[in-house]
Amino acid sequence: MTAFAEVRFKGTRRDYFTAPGYDLRPGQWVFVEADRGEDVGEVTAVGLIAERKCSSSGGCATPTPERRVLRRANEADVAKLSELRQDEERVRSQTRVLVKKHGLKMKVTEAEWQHDRNKLIVYFTADRRVDFRELVRDLARTFRTRIELKQIGVRDEAALLGGVGRCGRELCCSTWLPELKPVSLQLAKDQRLSLNPAQISGCCGRLMCCLMYEHKTYVESRRRFPREGKALQTAQGSERVVGVDILQETVTLRHESGQRRTVTLDDLKREVADAGRERRSRD
Repeated sequence: MTAFAEVRFKGTRRDYFTAPGYDLRPGQWVFVEADRGEDVGEVTAVGLIAERKCSSSGGCATPTPERRVLRRANEADVAKLSELRQDEERVRSQTRVLVKKHGLKMKVTEAEWQHDRNKLIVYFTADRRVDFRELVRDLARTFRTRIELKQIGVRDEAALLGGVGRCGRELCCSTWLPELKPVSLQLAKDQRLSLNPAQISGCCGRLMCCLMYEHKTYVESRRRFPREGKALQTAQGSERVVGVDILQETVTLRHESGQRRTVTLDDLKREVADAGRERRSRD
């Protein structure tokens, strides 16, 4: 029997639960314990896999999650969840009206009803801290439920809303990427990419997450090449490395006379080895 389960809710929100006595499988819908009530989510991992994901992501403050899977959801429960998702469009619209009324500098991104309507989460972005106490009171009076306003970053906003990236595929952060890790400009430099922000930024305006995917391969491949600026003794004499192409496995050299040429990495290694043997034989 499954004792550990990862459950996905709206967007990228996931949580971990114990499931004693339930033989669960990914793709099933279940009721779980939620804040002052119950919620419905989709099982995405079970057993040891869910336990490892919980530990690696920091989602488990204790060895065993405090909340439980209560029961499986039926078709009517899933249908009600669909109705709630449709109603969230109305919630967003009314919330934006109230935000404008209070003159708050915040952007309402998304809303999420708890399945039993005992709680409503409103996600927003803002450049600085926002005093939304009066807004919360108005929202509570309007929707007659407990309100949670949750500030998120622009990368989290992209993951929540979804979209299509430059590659033509759905955004990694909104489909399969388990967590958003910091992306530095050094990743683009190591891969010899254009440093133009328009070329290496995603829908969120931040550096693309996919810059990390091949970075290790580029770094390891780069170690096989001589560094730029290094002087080498080749069949042509003393030449300096002025550029390398990792994908084509070629090296561009410049002779003391100023003449340039491009050779493959294997040919360059052979020339350097032959030149070394000739030098040692003369000595």
